[in-house]
Amino acid sequence: MDGSQQSDLHEALKRLIEKSQDIDAAAVVSMDGFVMASVLPAGYEEDRLGAMSAALLSLGERTAQELGRGELAQVFVEGTNGYVFLLAAGEDAVLNAIVRRGSKLGLVLYDIRNAAKEIAAIIDANLQVEYE
Repeated sequence: MDGSQQSDLHEALKRLIEKSQDIDAAAVVSMDGFVMASVLPAGYEEDRLGAMSAALLSLGERTAQELGRGELAQVFVEGTNGYVFLLAAGEDAVLNAIVRRGSKLGLVLYDIRNAAKEIAAIIDANLQVEYE
């Protein structure tokens, strides 16, 4: 991943957080847990977030497949202080969004899904350039 792509991903995450005041943090994580870009507050460890995301994805994918639910579309974790969403951002990455408790989840999820599409387009555009 080059600096331009990383910058584009970071800007997409910043727009997501600015658009929805209910999102505290966001990151783009590869399927193997590498954090490609993030907007995280102090106290969040990027590497730890990546590793936890990869573990959740792996478990979610296996559960969906084993129980005949098809391809994994998203993982939703609810805690007493808020939520964690992991949504596919193309085939090679996932968007991780940390959301406050009491949020209007429908609106927040709408924004997260749109950001995931934008992120997938950024990653796909870079892959096409690499193969040309």
